[in-house]
Amino acid sequence: MIRKSKAFRGLKPKRQCANNQIKIMERTFVWTGSLLAGIAVIFGALGAHWLRENMSITSLQSFETGVRYQLFHALAILYLAALPKRFKGKLCVASYYLFTFGSLLFSFSIYLLSTSDLTGINFSYLGPVTPIGGLLMISGWLMLFINSIRSFKEV
Repeated sequence: MIRKSKAFRGLKPKRQCANNQIKIMERTFVWTGSLLAGIAVIFGALGAHWLRENMSITSLQSFETGVRYQLFHALAILYLAALPKRFKGKLCVASYYLFTFGSLLFSFSIYLLSTSDLTGINFSYLGPVTPIGGLLMISGWLMLFINSIRSFKEV
C-alpha cells in the first residue's frame, strides 16, 4: 500500500480545485445578485410610496428607471450563477463585474441625481457617471453573448 507523504495530503486534484472555484464564483454571483435585487425592491417601494408624494414626475420617472435597470441586472447576475459549467470562464466573470459595477454606477448615480431636490445636495457632477455605467452594462451583455458563441462552438 502506497501512502501519500504529508506534503501532498493537502493538495487537491486540479478538477476538484476548479469545482471549488466554480462553487465560490456561483456563491458570489448569487449573493451579489440577490443583494442588488433586494435593494432594488426596497428602492422601488420607497419610490412608489414615499417619493411619489415628494418628487416631481420627471425625477420619479428617472428614479424608477434606475430601479428597473438595477433589478434587470441583478437578475442577469443570478442568471450567470445558474449557467452550466461550460459557460463559466473569464468572460462570464467579466460579465459579472461589468453588470455589477455598471448597475452601481448607473442606478446609484440616477438615485442621487433624481433625489437632489429632496436632499438639497447638488449631485450634477455625477451626470457623466450614468452613461459610463450604461456602457459597462452593455459591455456585460456583449461579453455574455461572446461567451455563449464560444461555448456553443465547443459542443
